Amino acid sequence: MRQISNYVYCDDFIAELRYETRLMANPYYDYPYLIIENFLSAEACAEIAAYTHDKSEGERAKVKKNFHGVVVPELEEDIRKTAIHELPDILLEGYKLSFAYYQKQIEDYFSVALTTATEVQALEYTRGGFYIKHADDSNELVNSEGETVGFAQVAPERKITTVLFATSHRDNGGDGLQFGGGELVFNYLFDAESRPVRFRPKAGDMVIFPSNPIYSHEVLPVSDGYRLTLVQWHDAIIS
Repeated sequence: MRQISNYVYCDDFIAELRYETRLMANPYYDYPYLIIENFLSAEACAEIAAYTHDKSEGERAKVKKNFHGVVVPELEEDIRKTAIHELPDILLEGYKLSFAYYQKQIEDYFSVALTTATEVQALEYTRGGFYIKHADDSNELVNSEGETVGFAQVAPERKITTVLFATSHRDNGGDGLQFGGGELVFNYLFDAESRPVRFRPKAGDMVIFPSNPIYSHEVLPVSDGYRLTLVQWHDAIIS
């Protein structure tokens, strides 16, 4: 494994591949990703989660696939089982104010200048919901034996991914607006004991990381409860 920060290591094969966008945090930082705790208050998170849980009709999420150079979204529930909700502007006001407050910290951490971004997606995972290993800017290429041989970029405008958790993880299972299972796992990033990096967040935590294949990740199946995240993908000028 290759050390990419003070406490995190990367799979050698993945670290040595060539990527169209090879953006990483400073290797002298403790971690190659940024976690902002209490990015949004618990009360604001609860209000958003109550809206999506009780009042909003979600749309099943699709996966971007590249067909002969054309990127097409398709419904693939063996890859991803989640729903997307559209939030009213009034529920996004606090999020936008917090993002403006923390934007410079994010830019400094990854040495970028953020430019445009997607609309905020509220992603809902209920019992059995999951998302298999994927990179946010690329499709993974595998051989006939299912081994990874490379990546094909399909979303070059995605440089930085931000994930805000609106509900909290509970080790002993979730109920109400909490959830069990559903951990966010970085498949190619490991701690000093060779364990994959995984997050068991609380409501209000935001995880920020580059969108390239080094940061490939998955959402483990939700065992119970209600997992809700607010996700954006950001374009950026890389310093």
